[in-house]
Amino acid sequence: MQATFFLSRISLADLFDKIWQTGYMTETDRYGLMSNLLKNTLTEEERVVINRILHAVRRGWIQLADE
Repeated sequence: MQATFFLSRISLADLFDKIWQTGYMTETDRYGLMSNLLKNTLTEEERVVINRILHAVRRGWIQLADE
């Protein structure tokens, strides 16, 4: 899948910044998070970033958007 390949080259911090600035998470962004989670090599800092994104989605601060 091309979206997963593309996001593997974007750091998790950059992805977090993009999501937070736009206020929504696209399907491509979600695949990026999923691919990072499946690596099983996340640092504690990366886990915190992912948890912050998921918390923001649950609270309604970040919307889910279809591309």
